Amino acid sequence: MDVERITQELYGLRPAEFAAARDAYVAEARRRKEPEAAKALAALRRPVLAAWAANLLARERPEEAERFLALGETLRVAHRMLDGERLREAARKQHQLVATLARNAAELAAEAGQPVSDTVLAELEQTLHGVLAHPDVAREWARGRLVKVPEAAVDFTAVAPEEGTAPPAPDRTREARRTAERAAEQEAARQAARRAAREARAAATARAEAARAEVRRLEKALTEARREAARATDDLAALPEPDED
Repeated sequence: MDVERITQELYGLRPAEFAAARDAYVAEARRRKEPEAAKALAALRRPVLAAWAANLLARERPEEAERFLALGETLRVAHRMLDGERLREAARKQHQLVATLARNAAELAAEAGQPVSDTVLAELEQTLHGVLAHPDVAREWARGRLVKVPEAAVDFTAVAPEEGTAPPAPDRTREARRTAERAAEQEAARQAARRAAREARAAATARAEAARAEVRRLEKALTEARREAARATDDLAALPEPDED
């Protein structure tokens, strides 16, 4: 059995569907006498709703996920070199991007038939902050296989300087900060542009549907008018010609 393919399939299912599908594959592996596959599949854990929605974002929006992962790497480097004040400044910028991606993940979950609550939305944001702060969380998210909400890592307080690393030169510090800020701003702008495009498309679709409905109404009225004209013509033809004096 292709354990990797099955694992990918299972983590694409909604959480409520996960356990039954996993157990069915475990049973099939045992019937096939593949104990290693059965053991590996049985060890898979059902993701909580926030982790599943975050995984869904990584699966459905791979380009956004790739940019977000690159941003995380940039920020992890930058945050090791920033002092407290600059750290808070960078954190404010990343909050905006995380909030936008969390809303996108919630929208995807709703489209998949699994709407999320405000509590889960907050857990989504915590998960995405964890992706930015922790390389191991980022790796699992990139594979679409997070199973739980990571510990809070807002503002990168968990990212410590690497032991034995000399402080960077001031120019490098400023450049790293500017790079991180530009990346966060550009990603936020791209997200806003995509959201505006979706809203414009929805508005145009609504206008087009209204126009089509008006055309159908007019066509129906025209058809009825033609029928009425035909009936009037038939009635006129049935009338006797007037006597000529």
